[in-house]
Amino acid sequence: MTTKGFRDPEKALNWVNEIYQANVNYLRHAFDQYAQGQEMESRVRANYPYVMISTTKGPSVDNRLSYGFISHPGTYSTTLTRPDLYRNYYLEQFTLLLTNHPQAELIVGVSEQPIPLHFALGDKFHLERDLTPDHIAHLPLLFDQPDLASMDDEIPNGRHEVKAGEPGPLALFTAPRVDLSLQRLKHYTGTAAEHFQKFVLFTNYQFYVDEFIRDCHTLMAKNEDGEAPGQDQYTAFVEPGNVITQNANMPAEKVDDGKKPPRLPQMPAYHLKRKDGTGITLINIGVGPSNAKTITDHVAVLRSHTWLMLGHCAGLRNSQKLGDYVLSHGYVRFDGVLDNAVPPWVPIPALSEVQVALEQAVADVTGFKGYDLKKIMRTGTVATVSDRNWELWEQKVPVQQLSQSRAVALDMESATICTNGFRFRVPYGTLLCVSDKPLHGQLKLPGMADTFYRERVDQHLKIGVLTMEKIRAMGAGRLHSRKLRSFTEVAFL
Repeated sequence: MTTKGFRDPEKALNWVNEIYQANVNYLRHAFDQYAQGQEMESRVRANYPYVMISTTKGPSVDNRLSYGFISHPGTYSTTLTRPDLYRNYYLEQFTLLLTNHPQAELIVGVSEQPIPLHFALGDKFHLERDLTPDHIAHLPLLFDQPDLASMDDEIPNGRHEVKAGEPGPLALFTAPRVDLSLQRLKHYTGTAAEHFQKFVLFTNYQFYVDEFIRDCHTLMAKNEDGEAPGQDQYTAFVEPGNVITQNANMPAEKVDDGKKPPRLPQMPAYHLKRKDGTGITLINIGVGPSNAKTITDHVAVLRSHTWLMLGHCAGLRNSQKLGDYVLSHGYVRFDGVLDNAVPPWVPIPALSEVQVALEQAVADVTGFKGYDLKKIMRTGTVATVSDRNWELWEQKVPVQQLSQSRAVALDMESATICTNGFRFRVPYGTLLCVSDKPLHGQLKLPGMADTFYRERVDQHLKIGVLTMEKIRAMGAGRLHSRKLRSFTEVAFL
């Protein structure tokens, strides 16, 4: 297919879509023939579309923006995938580039990057189930397989080196990297990528999920007495297995019926959807920094507007009470899982837009205002560890380090999520709830924990949801802070 230049972002995106669909359809047709036993005479290959832009001048741009422009003249390019899923995202990036570089045009064509067969078939096809062992064994001889060399994170990690004569990167993620994560999201969360919303809550307890499910089903239920708050905003609620409950107060839409899975996936996701995709997704990531890194590595390709951790923590100050909140403004990274990608000396700053929204939401839900907020919430440093039994360490070591860092709370996920947010340029924040005070003799034991969970989960979740609604009202341009962008930044959000 021919390479074309565009000054119209809509036409550029339509050509991206034509290239992608033609190449994917070609792969699917060839694979169908192969699966039916037809002999293949030669290797089958189809490639991703790409978009490229060249500039000789600096941008004409509102200097408050953190993305949507090229800061240094030159040529920049990226491969693209799933224009059906990313239509609004690509259209925004294309529009900003053409607006901020009025002398340039977008060049769209077929790249040299092959589309792996697995990604062309989609997340509903399972090679191991639908092919014989012999067919599977011969696949690499005929079709391109996923190649890890084209899926690394050197661009977001700030280590990508542009070779002489090659264009610079236009986006954080290449098309194969995006496709890999879209597949992994379905595997880990039990829901398709199309259902994920722009505002993502992470939690480490099923109690929050249970409460979220109840609240969302209430929003979706028919209300004969007039709309409840939020019922006019959210169109559907999606659970693992892509089980969709539509808002009974809105006209019904034709949707594919999902199926409840026989068992929950590793990190189940639940989606309270808005028509524009700016609803709220809740993911139960379980316990530990490894899970936190795993899921945020993949959610990152969806280009969220905010990640927020709602979880429990050990309170480290004797003045704290069980049930008090901790609003993190800094992190001590004892978890270690991201040290190779983001060295420990890199600061993970608090983002004022998220911090203000969190504090306002706590005040609105609890009724405490101003100075009285200090009665139930402490702002400070959170330490994140990888060992759940940190209390069994020789106590002189953790006590000294926690004291030197001025930490007020300790958990196992917050620093990991926020460090990955910093790494992938996704706004982030943390609001934790004190569930035990090990340094002061109050351990998390069954009876104490059960009472605490029942009393605090509902309020904590309401604060998280309200925070996301406050942040959404700010608009993406204000939210995506320049603090998250480097001086050698890619143009795409």
